Amino acid sequence: MKAIVVTQPGGPEVLTYSDVPMPKVRPGWTLVKVRGFGINHSEIFTREGQSPSVHFPRILGIEAVGTIAETSAPDQFTVGQTVVSLMGEMGRAFDGGYAEYVLLPNQQIFPVTTDLSWPELAAVPETFYTAFGIYQSLQLKAGERVLIRAVTSGVGVAVLKLMRASGLALSIAGTTRSDHKDKALKSLGLDTIIHTPDANHLPANAGEFDKIIDLIGPSAVRDTLLHLAEFGIANVTGVLGGVWTIDDFDPIMDIPNNRYLTGFSSNDVNAQKINALFAFIKQHHVNVTPEKVFRLAETRAAHEYLAESAGLGKVVVLP
Repeated sequence: MKAIVVTQPGGPEVLTYSDVPMPKVRPGWTLVKVRGFGINHSEIFTREGQSPSVHFPRILGIEAVGTIAETSAPDQFTVGQTVVSLMGEMGRAFDGGYAEYVLLPNQQIFPVTTDLSWPELAAVPETFYTAFGIYQSLQLKAGERVLIRAVTSGVGVAVLKLMRASGLALSIAGTTRSDHKDKALKSLGLDTIIHTPDANHLPANAGEFDKIIDLIGPSAVRDTLLHLAEFGIANVTGVLGGVWTIDDFDPIMDIPNNRYLTGFSSNDVNAQKINALFAFIKQHHVNVTPEKVFRLAETRAAHEYLAESAGLGKVVVLP
């Protein structure tokens, strides 16, 4: 089969379109024919060598959508059945979705019933699952002021779409480092655009918000909390700021009184939560169309495109 193999860390040029042996089904595992996958920032970090636990050579890819090709659990899966998979050390401890076929642990495969096209379905798993987890954590109420830091990211766009599709009357602001995507953001329903040349710091006049989604991550957390209204919730999910942890964080001093700090890990995934996401997408007619689609042989170009921040939303690959 064809796959994208990384033999050593580096830039997009290390993503090599190669012939590799077809994985063989073994007890507890199922072979999935990959119909699509999204490109994620964590895969860029891994490709660059920023994931110490990952050993090369490796086929990257923390998610995939496709159909059952061969299974060790015929009582659980049917050949041809549509499934999604994400996380669980996929593309890290074992080969991931950047391939025509992927061998996955049975407990990490989730059958779905959906009318979405393959490009649309490929845009959902990691990005919209994360966005939906964030959305639920905020306990949104009509009339609230919401801020999305790094709104032009894949998760930022996804959570904006979820909030607008929900029908709740929310006032939604978002941060971006330039004005190149202002028109597109307005078309998605963003009310206020805050330009932040320094992504880690909001302008002094940015005001307070009832709910804040911080996709910059640890490098911006303290600044985020300063702009959170009393009894508000800040969800810090993502590391777009390039920092993984918060040094010398003191909850008593760094979290202002009567504010709440949470996060969401997409490692916490199960069939019930996956089905809840797809039910929400169907019920609220959420637009999950990807921003740009590449072929498997073009995966390097997909990484380059995402790194250049040229687009708005999800970048997917269809083998």
